[in-house]
Amino acid sequence: MHGRRPPQPRRPRGSPGYLSGRTRSATLRRHRRRPTLAPRPIRRYSIVTPNTPAPPSFRSLPDLAVRTLGGAVVWANDELFAERENLIRPTAAVYQPATFGHKGQIYDGWETRRRRIAGTDEAIVRLGVPGVIRGVVVDTAWFTGNYPPEISVEAAAIDGYPSADEVVGAQWTTIVGRSPVRGDTENPFPVDSERRWTHVKLTLYPDGGVARLRVHGEGRPDLHFLDAGPVDLAALENGARVTCCSNMFYGSPQNMLLPGSARVMGDGWETSRRRDDNNDWVEILLAAQGIVSLAELDTSYFLGNAPGEASIQGRDGDGDWVELLPRTRLQPDTRHRFVVDSDQPVTQARLDIFPDGGMARLRLWGSLTEAGRAGLRS
Repeated sequence: MHGRRPPQPRRPRGSPGYLSGRTRSATLRRHRRRPTLAPRPIRRYSIVTPNTPAPPSFRSLPDLAVRTLGGAVVWANDELFAERENLIRPTAAVYQPATFGHKGQIYDGWETRRRRIAGTDEAIVRLGVPGVIRGVVVDTAWFTGNYPPEISVEAAAIDGYPSADEVVGAQWTTIVGRSPVRGDTENPFPVDSERRWTHVKLTLYPDGGVARLRVHGEGRPDLHFLDAGPVDLAALENGARVTCCSNMFYGSPQNMLLPGSARVMGDGWETSRRRDDNNDWVEILLAAQGIVSLAELDTSYFLGNAPGEASIQGRDGDGDWVELLPRTRLQPDTRHRFVVDSDQPVTQARLDIFPDGGMARLRLWGSLTEAGRAGLRS
């Protein structure tokens, strides 16, 4: 008997801590399940930082399909088990075992019924920002026995505001051929195309579930809208994007460039606390060459963690940095607006915050130069 635990006396029925054999077995089964409401650990390289563990890929570019950027799942031929809209939610998928609705286990993703006749299942996403697609990620998080063995992705360029039926009947071009995918995995696929797309179609062979569809690329806005009036040169929806930053421990700086106002602190960029004499910063590739006339620094929802001060510089291509906004004091939970007195054309901007903290939104209002317009036309 050496090394074995001696038999334990059973508690009398009805005494404190008593568990029947059936209840004890059910308890053990629950403890062997996955943790509840926990997002699957994933590796995401939103942008380049000094501590990025691997060279960035297309995943360093913005997700053009995400709901917070205006994306929408406009059509699917089936969504019996889980709604198609889940595909473009900005957060990672979560899972809670033994949560059954009328149609079965509830999944945070898009899931179709089991096919009994030959065919495929499809969902169409309207991109929040039309653009050049550099790669897609088909994330099958938490789908283990019910994921599609193969997928393909097509894209279309459709002007205006077409109906769902018009989108279904559009001319589609394959950007990711029929390819195998793994369950409970982020499956990345690079895309080799320089065309501007407005919609993508995900096809499942033959059926199953996908948690998220990420469409990474570079925004290509409609020049007619940019010429209609003052333009936010730093907006994702106009084609701007973050290229590098010093730190993004709590939140990605891409969030600062999203449309609309932040709703919570987590909607912005936030760094870890600095324990040295340096400061945090972020660099942005603007929508096109332009002249900045107004800067907006929004610290909404950042109360005890807003930067004390901030400054903005700009440059044209690889030229020297020029000052757009000198180092200026900021207030917590405040939308700051500053007139920029500069006629220097710029294609990049750099925001420095002192010493660290969070920023909900950054807006750089201005106008395009002729060179900027020519670049967008090409």
